[in-house]
Amino acid sequence: MNVWDLNLRHLLAVARIVEFGTVSAAATAVNLSQPAVTQALSRLEGQIGMPLFDRRHDGMVPTVAALLLAPRIDAAMARMSSPYVTMSRLRALLALADVGSYAGASHVTGLSVPSIHRAVADLGTAMRRKLVERRGRAVALTEAGVQVVNAFRLAKVELETGLSEVAALNGQETRSIAVGAMPLSRARILPRAVTHFIRRYPMVKLGIAEGARPELVEPLRHGALDMMIGALRDPLLEEDLVQIPLFDDVPAVIARAGHPLAGTAPDRRELARYGWVVPPRGTPLRESFERHFAEVGIEMPKVPIESGSVMTLREILIDSDFLTLLSPDQVSVELEAGWLIQLGALPPELGRTIGLTCRASWRPTEVQRAFIEELAEASAGLPGALHPDLSPLLG
Repeated sequence: MNVWDLNLRHLLAVARIVEFGTVSAAATAVNLSQPAVTQALSRLEGQIGMPLFDRRHDGMVPTVAALLLAPRIDAAMARMSSPYVTMSRLRALLALADVGSYAGASHVTGLSVPSIHRAVADLGTAMRRKLVERRGRAVALTEAGVQVVNAFRLAKVELETGLSEVAALNGQETRSIAVGAMPLSRARILPRAVTHFIRRYPMVKLGIAEGARPELVEPLRHGALDMMIGALRDPLLEEDLVQIPLFDDVPAVIARAGHPLAGTAPDRRELARYGWVVPPRGTPLRESFERHFAEVGIEMPKVPIESGSVMTLREILIDSDFLTLLSPDQVSVELEAGWLIQLGALPPELGRTIGLTCRASWRPTEVQRAFIEELAEASAGLPGALHPDLSPLLG
């Protein structure tokens, strides 16, 4: 079912019936007539293909579908924080934010350009905020508009999640998981968790977006990703996110086969004589690198190249005497092939913690919880496994 086919006020009425137990109380709460709520409920049940309530003489008893849907509706409405948001206004503003022009938003939604104009303008007036402004031929969000759009994106995610959970009850598997994968997770726990999970849930759509943390964190915060897996940050600066550690990883010094230091046990002073390729400042691996040399009070090695790409690091190392820090698992194929070698590992206290990063307000679905369990299982057998408490996410 397409979320745009629904009516926000009618959805809110469903949540209020679950809360109060009668149509009349719900009608008062959402400022609709009792017949209007009854008709809206009947239409919504027809759209989702199953009853939301058992009608009894003493009130309305919610079905499993209603109990799944109502919390998602409430979460979405809390995100929108305004009674003046309608589905058409929500759709128009999000489309305009995505494409940057009224004509483009019209093309994407199928709504007319005047309808897009009117919906966005009416929403801004109702919320008493200027949401968009002209910048040449383009349309850009104001600061207030960015905040509203980000909240609306999360509201839409909640509604879509609720609909997918209800569809699953009807045997229509529409559920999905969107994972942001940082480099180390792709080399260790993620592939194992994915293969085990897909065997259990072959109909679930699993999307994996690869990238560094700066590329993934905003999609996570705004609902395009459900979770992010990789090195955790200490301290965590984003107040709307939470971190769950899975295991500790100790990086190693990696060089090309035939490097002048090959076959030796170099100390830090010897390692500092060579150029290094490491990720930019602000990443856990760069912090480990700098602490490794700062501990003995020597001048920091030169870092003429900054990169966190394993593919880039591999090619640079194979063709030079540069050194880098990586988990051996990230270049296991190259180490086994003899292209790269390990010159030693850092002290354990200079390692980094790998884990999950999620929105603090996120409530995972059944299959998302199952995937988290697979990730925890995949990390449990690794050296440095932390056996975390997943109960805040798993419920």
